[in-house]
Amino acid sequence: MIKIYTDGAAKGNPGNGGYGVVLLYKDLRKELSEGYRLTTNNRMELLAVIRSLEALKVEGLPVNIYSDSKYVVDAIQKGWIWNWQKKGFKDKKNVDLWKKYIPLHIKYKPKFHWVKGHDGNRENERCDELAVAAANSSQLKVDQGYEAEKSQC
Repeated sequence: MIKIYTDGAAKGNPGNGGYGVVLLYKDLRKELSEGYRLTTNNRMELLAVIRSLEALKVEGLPVNIYSDSKYVVDAIQKGWIWNWQKKGFKDKKNVDLWKKYIPLHIKYKPKFHWVKGHDGNRENERCDELAVAAANSSQLKVDQGYEAEKSQC
């Protein structure tokens, strides 16, 4: 079984943001993070899940994702994402990321678990540290999906 812990952070929301991921498989551990100059917390929470699944090298193993994001966990566990997709994501935010997530969900069929943030869960705390450090980095990327969405408003 692969365990994935994810977290996202944004200063100002929108503002500088980042995500952090901890992937665990047997005795292997991998950490991922990236920072963006203008984004939102929800985008970083969802991007963390996407990047974690993109990093997997093996298919067919059970994947469990632990996130403190009700936005992400509820959208998937409660099936909202499939209704949004049927309606063409009309009036929904982060459409570019949801469209990236869907094929990964179909490929890996992850099971989601909500964890309370900032509550002493070691791996969730580490993800938060990675996300905040990435958001504070001097090497911030452009969240093209967010900036394109904002320019259309």
